[in-house]
Amino acid sequence: MALPPAATPTADAARTAGGPGWAIGTPTPPPSPVDQRSYIGVGEYASDGLMTTSEAVEVEVPVAGVLLRCVSAVIDLIILVIAMVMASFAVTPLIERVSVAVAQTALIVLVVALVLGIPIAMETITRGKTIGKLIMGLRTVRDDGGPITFRHAVVRGLVGWVEIYLTQGIVALATALLTSRNRRLGDLAAGTYVINERQTMRLPVPAPMPPQLAGWAAGADIAALPDPLALAVRQFLVRAPSLTPQSRHLMGTELAAQVARYVAPQPPPGHHPETFLAAVLADRRRRDTERLAREAALRERVVGSDPLGGAGA
Repeated sequence: MALPPAATPTADAARTAGGPGWAIGTPTPPPSPVDQRSYIGVGEYASDGLMTTSEAVEVEVPVAGVLLRCVSAVIDLIILVIAMVMASFAVTPLIERVSVAVAQTALIVLVVALVLGIPIAMETITRGKTIGKLIMGLRTVRDDGGPITFRHAVVRGLVGWVEIYLTQGIVALATALLTSRNRRLGDLAAGTYVINERQTMRLPVPAPMPPQLAGWAAGADIAALPDPLALAVRQFLVRAPSLTPQSRHLMGTELAAQVARYVAPQPPPGHHPETFLAAVLADRRRRDTERLAREAALRERVVGSDPLGGAGA
């Protein structure tokens, strides 16, 4: 992975000057090419139930449990049986007037249309819900967390015909128990999984500003980090305690070297790389919050309040 370009001339000049920076007692080494995906899964699900938003913020998505999915499937099966019974009463007078071969063909077409058509139509129209999922508060989403489309629903339906109906659900249940995010074969083929909408999505607690670097960060020129790099730093700070000391030191040093290209002047010498990374993220968060507040205040003065939300302009 190529190094991100320098954000500002002042930051590059500071790096070229070669101050002690964030390294502990040694000059700042030149940043080496690092592919963050090799150890923290940038752009992928790092672990079960974790999803990365477009703002490079990792959120914990409530994955639906196997039991809830089984209850949802039973409800859908009951709805399917009811639909088949009603359809049989409707087509029986018509079938009695044709030959046996035509009647058998019509029944097969009817069963396939109901078994595949009902879930595919429901999931396409509702963007991932069947009647059972609607009752249980579940929804099928893509691997990136977005709503599914007709293509996803068709793949899930076709594979589900085999793993649910032809095997009495044994294959689907076994696959859900053995795979991450409780996915059946249809989910694996379509690139989807099921979430529980009735659980709250939780954002990880952001890294606080280290007191020893608060003064430096307030006056430093800290440019916005690219999304992949910002995500890599956030994930590293969350998982650092679970890493081995050697891996933790290596990753922290490499990430700090890359982040240092977006900072000028460099922090005072003697600070740990993780302290430097936490300070950069915390101050960028503070600056972004203040900028959004200023923009909201300016919009309020120029445009006025939303007439639908309260007082007029």
